[in-house]
Amino acid sequence: MEASDDTEEPPLPLALTRFQISEEFGFLLPDPLTELPEPYGPWMDMAHELPQLITSHQLRSRVHQMPQLSTQHLRGREELHLAHLVLSFITMGYVWQEGEEGTVQVLPRNLAVPYWEVSQALGLPPILSHADFVLANWRRKDPNGPLEIENLDTIITLPGGESLRGFILVTLLVEKAAVPGIKAITRALGAILQCDEETLHRALEELAGAIEAMSEALRRMHDYVDPEVFYSVIRIFLSGWKDNPAMAHGLVYEGVSPEPLAFSGGSAAQSTVLHAFDELLGICHRQDSAAFLHRMREYMPPPHRAFVEQIRGAVSLKQLVLSSGDARLRAAFNRCVSALADFRSYHITIVTKYIATAAAKARARRAEPSARAGPSAGKPPSALEAKGTGGSHIFSFLKSIRDSTREGMISA
Repeated sequence: MEASDDTEEPPLPLALTRFQISEEFGFLLPDPLTELPEPYGPWMDMAHELPQLITSHQLRSRVHQMPQLSTQHLRGREELHLAHLVLSFITMGYVWQEGEEGTVQVLPRNLAVPYWEVSQALGLPPILSHADFVLANWRRKDPNGPLEIENLDTIITLPGGESLRGFILVTLLVEKAAVPGIKAITRALGAILQCDEETLHRALEELAGAIEAMSEALRRMHDYVDPEVFYSVIRIFLSGWKDNPAMAHGLVYEGVSPEPLAFSGGSAAQSTVLHAFDELLGICHRQDSAAFLHRMREYMPPPHRAFVEQIRGAVSLKQLVLSSGDARLRAAFNRCVSALADFRSYHITIVTKYIATAAAKARARRAEPSARAGPSAGKPPSALEAKGTGGSHIFSFLKSIRDSTREGMISA
């Protein structure tokens, strides 16, 4: 999508449409397609059966029988995003069908080649990322109904049942809660250029309110996601083949590269929202955390990544607030930083419950003689006990970015 050529008003410094960002949905893909054109029936049929195919250990044999389809009939961004979502989910199911002890080293050509081509067209890596899992994987049950969890469903799913659905949709609601904050970024940067402190103050209050609403949305995770199901069943399908001991050598994409390729699994660090807020507020993360976050930008749709870079290159909001000496501006700025630190603290609480505590319980279960193999049998994975699915050392990373966020406050 291109920005309009309307010349009656000067454009905002960051017109959202230039970056494929929706005024209504933010970084979410607006009303994603749920079906691909007819030639892609084999992909869609398999995608709709994924939980059953994986738990019955039949997905790999079904993939081997799948025809190799040309990607030339895919038209437009929406079809490409749905194709990427479908092929990502099939790939994760194929790789992890037998759990971390039964991984594969080669993704077969009939899956790898079209997946690579669709990935290249979108500028996304050939692995399941936040852009697929959440941003492009939702539909309304009632097309005219509200964007609320009772009226939402996923398009494609994996083993994990209602907990997986809840995990995806609560994360989607966090993205939706961020939308007023995304719009506030453009208003804040416009106000800086216009030297309009009143509009800047209002924009910062809107941003703080949006971050607080994101924390409220995240709290709903407890209502919809069972920690044991998340840890023992869902999490492995979000895991990648970079910085993962279970797939230390990466994955060969047959017909694409003779050498194994390594990509990180899905991670909340791939959400553009917090990157955009960090850049606006001038949050400086420590070197290793910043390097990981920067690498996660490669998993965002390129226009969203460009949006973050534009904010990074803009006039420093923090310097302006400091030099203004305006106590109201400083208080509004600090409210934003404090809300962002609180959000990150609450994320640590969630991760403690769904990963650390669940991992301890899983270790105890693994010690039992009845432990069985494969995620479908409920044997919890152990390769990423101390790491996130993106490959980071999860608690040191999360605490580091929370602490460096707090350090972004302006003292009186």
